[in-house]
Amino acid sequence: MSEEDNIDMDTFDAEKEMMEALAQEAAAKEQNAEASSSSQAPQLNTSHDQNLNRILDIPLVLSAQLGNTRMLIKDLLQLGPGSIVELDKLAGEPLEVLVNERLVARGEVVMVNEKFGIRLTDVISPTERVNKLRKGR
Repeated sequence: MSEEDNIDMDTFDAEKEMMEALAQEAAAKEQNAEASSSSQAPQLNTSHDQNLNRILDIPLVLSAQLGNTRMLIKDLLQLGPGSIVELDKLAGEPLEVLVNERLVARGEVVMVNEKFGIRLTDVISPTERVNKLRKGR
């Protein structure tokens, strides 16, 4: 196994751990919401907070994907300034927001202080993200 494969597996393991912690956090929030609606005293889960704190400093790569296309190498080599590459998405369709190449949300392009940004319109639930991780890459 090459060093790159080891790094990729380390990233995958860290991502899996993060997703599982997020799923646990979501479940804990649901339990706390149910508990607080049935009783006045909220319940704190300190072991969960400690687990979450372990992964808060893991670096992730967030990217926004406008669309995809396939092309032949000969067509790729002919690209130059002014070339137009047709993508598989229609104008107005939401962008896909990926974290470490995994879909986590969809959104629309906005301008923020002369920079591009993304307004999230749909966020994939933590449980759904963990289920996708378990199904494999």
